[in-house]
Order: sequence, then C-alpha cells, then structure tokens
Amino acid sequence: MKLLKTIDKVLAAFGNIKAMERTHVDTYTEDLIAKIKGVKIAESEYGQLFVSFQSLANYEFLNATILSGTNIKTFNGSSLIFAEDGKETIFLSDTKEIESDYSNISNRWLTKISFVINDNDKKMMLEQRFDKVFLNYKKKSLPMQKSN
Repeated sequence: MKLLKTIDKVLAAFGNIKAMERTHVDTYTEDLIAKIKGVKIAESEYGQLFVSFQSLANYEFLNATILSGTNIKTFNGSSLIFAEDGKETIFLSDTKEIESDYSNISNRWLTKISFVINDNDKKMMLEQRFDKVFLNYKKKSLPMQKSN
C-alpha cells in the first residue's frame, strides 16, 4: 500500500489529475463536520440527523444536516418523514437540488437540506415526539431512530 501511495504522489507531481484527487486531503469538509450546528435528534448505522431552526420573513425553517456514508445527490428534492405510532409528518425540501460534500479524511458525506415548518412541528422535534425518521430521495430511503 505504501508503494501505491508513493506512486500516486509521483504521478500527482507530474500533473496526473486522478492521482491528485486520490492524494488530496479535504480539510474544508472535515472542518464543517467538526462544527455542525444544531442538535442531534436521530441516528442509525446509516447516518446521523442534526437540526437547527431559522426564522426568515415570517417563515420558520428547519435546517437539517445529515452525516452519513451515503452520497445524497438529487435534482428532485427530498422528503423528511417523522413517524410515531402509525402517524407520519412529512416535510418536503425547500430546494430541489441537493448535493453532499465528501470528506476523504473520515470517509463520510455531509448533506445540508432546509424544510419549511411551523411552530407545532418545531415543538414536536424539540420534544422528540417521534420514533423514527426517514430521509427519502430519489427511490432511496435513509432510516434513523430517535437519538437518546
């Protein structure tokens, strides 16, 4: 393995783009991961969900940050579903284009998505009146349970 890394460094020095990408250390995304704003409300083996709230022009926004091993990339938006005892609360993303940032240091993806919510929804999240959370995008789902 050490020989391959040395070869990559030599190729990168000669201008090989793929070798440069493999040897690049992404400190920017790793710094974002270390400074995630908000409270962790859900987690699973697939990822963690952090939330913070923001008020803009009389609208309340949920800023969700997902830290996972999955690259989330879509041009059709996503939905965040909070489930408890057969009752579901569904939020649709504020923007349609969503793209994750990758950190090759920790081998994780950081995704930021915003949702329009109301005061009752905010209260439900802060009081953790849910059992499971699902982030749905494309035809995929990222399941999580309430964090302790």
